[in-house]
Amino acid sequence: MMHMLDKLSDPELFHDPVDINGVPTGLLVDQLRDLVLLRMAEQHLAAMRKDGLIGGPVHLGVGQEAIAVGVSKWLRNSDRVFGTHRSHSHLLALGSSLHGLFAEVLGKETGHSRGMGGSMHLYDRSNGFYGAVPIVAGTVSLAVGAAMAARLQATDDIAVAYFGDGACEEGIVHESLNLSKITKAPILFVVENNLFASHMHVTQRQPSDSMVRFAHANGISSAVVDGNDVVAVQNSARKLIQEARDGKGPGYLEAVTYRWYGHVDWRDDIDVGVKRSMDDVQKWRARDPIKRLKHALINEGCWDELRHDELCVKLKNEIDHAWERAMSDSYPDESKLLDYVYASLGDD
Repeated sequence: MMHMLDKLSDPELFHDPVDINGVPTGLLVDQLRDLVLLRMAEQHLAAMRKDGLIGGPVHLGVGQEAIAVGVSKWLRNSDRVFGTHRSHSHLLALGSSLHGLFAEVLGKETGHSRGMGGSMHLYDRSNGFYGAVPIVAGTVSLAVGAAMAARLQATDDIAVAYFGDGACEEGIVHESLNLSKITKAPILFVVENNLFASHMHVTQRQPSDSMVRFAHANGISSAVVDGNDVVAVQNSARKLIQEARDGKGPGYLEAVTYRWYGHVDWRDDIDVGVKRSMDDVQKWRARDPIKRLKHALINEGCWDELRHDELCVKLKNEIDHAWERAMSDSYPDESKLLDYVYASLGDD
């Protein structure tokens, strides 16, 4: 087993505040807010699923919020972002509404996919989110196609494909990397390497714990970062995204992180698979991207515990209001069941 990630995969390390030197305070405060919003929204979904108010499964990315926040900083609404079965954060980080997400998870007609998709089939074209699907690696090739379309349309828009370390074992990922390179497609591949595919640790599945080797094999510009450091993520994402916009071809960002919950719903999943224990989970929780940014801001004298508590109260009120509104919304009429199976010419 080659441990190419070295220290980045060691849960004993990277617990200190992140380095915010040279980053505008206003940007960091905004990102802290986004991190907290994503965390609280998903924890709310976890609680509601546990209480039985959500009928379908929810795949949560609690602990991984810094990746979506750091990447989304450099995106715009005309870009084409594709997610996974674990994409609540990808959607919300683009500015999509809490109400639309909650309504979709509840199957309401006011949801982002009109109540037809649930947690794993999210869509919000207005904010540049082109879709998420439960099929592992199912959107990666679509993102390459969207990037090629952007180039043919003579824009400097890019596509983004989020996927995990488990998806790197799917052939379509490697075909997509190859095609994007030879066509110089303007796309950023974002690998959220949380060391697990469903319930199986990377050491049981691959000869190396790092996914960047696939970028090297295709000659794609790449970076490997601590995915729980929002500053590190945004710095590397900015460079790779700008290169794609400038016509230099695809980029590949491997962000090393860890999901606090198990594969699905609120459970810890410490009783399935190998190499996941509560001790591991607690060590990774100490690498909390929110805590590390918050303490960095406090150390600089531009944040404090009182302001943080006030932020949490404000966001909880927003979340509660969005949830109550979604709960009171209507379900789609049964007559609409087949309306969205096929698109007609002229549809978005």
